Amino acid sequence: MSPTRPPKQKAPALTCDCHFHIFGPYDTFPLSAGSTYDPPPALVLDYLAMAETVGIQRMVVVQASVSGTDNAVTLDAVRQFGQHRARAVAVIDAGFTDAMLKQMHAAGVRGVRFNLSSGNGTPIEQLEPIARRLAPLGWHIQVYTEGETLAAMAPTLAGLPVPIVIDHCGGVKAGLGPRHPQFHALLGLLDSGNAWIKICSYRVSSTGHPWADPAPNVKAFVARYPERCVWGTDWPHPQMSPLPEAGLLLDQFFEWVPDAATRHRILVDNPAKLYGF
Repeated sequence: MSPTRPPKQKAPALTCDCHFHIFGPYDTFPLSAGSTYDPPPALVLDYLAMAETVGIQRMVVVQASVSGTDNAVTLDAVRQFGQHRARAVAVIDAGFTDAMLKQMHAAGVRGVRFNLSSGNGTPIEQLEPIARRLAPLGWHIQVYTEGETLAAMAPTLAGLPVPIVIDHCGGVKAGLGPRHPQFHALLGLLDSGNAWIKICSYRVSSTGHPWADPAPNVKAFVARYPERCVWGTDWPHPQMSPLPEAGLLLDQFFEWVPDAATRHRILVDNPAKLYGF
């Protein structure tokens, strides 16, 4: 894994990377039989080297689709990082008991991911029943899907009894423009007041490297919902070629969000509230 180049300016103290994955070691944490891709190992020490370079001091490990509902690799990563600086978003299904959820809460889990883009996840039919079970824990539901699907789901998501965290800028391709119905549906969901957006934008780029075209979308989110934006690297950038660099992604964020107080809110204050640091 190639070293990360430093950003032009390090992230402020207590910056939280709200979206990344740990893969392996595979002799201890093998991939799920239902995995739809085969990523190279991306270990805790590799992540910490990147985080040190960028200036990340808090972190949220997100269970990837390649691990299915076996959250062992994600929970072990939180254990290694320590709950003073780490939380997790898990993948569960209806077979998880309330006792199991309480154990996961004690291990640092604060949300559940529904991944409708990569497969090997929780059936969408379980969305509302699981949301009702998560509400007493104070957890959220994180949704990863494409913009068209998100637009269709928006009314259901807005009515759930838990906060909603939307992955990867809502999956609305930048090339569609901010006037497209998909983008309006995304804004409508955020207008409900119960949804957060992850500023992790390169997967919605329509032009590719250096993934600069989502800038208008990101600026719109920050202008309208500065209290419900969080930022993430999406390290180690699975299935991307060329690979983004976290330093470049932070540079873009600083360029698109020039106000230091707003940047601090998104990088530090908002994650502390959402994930309970």
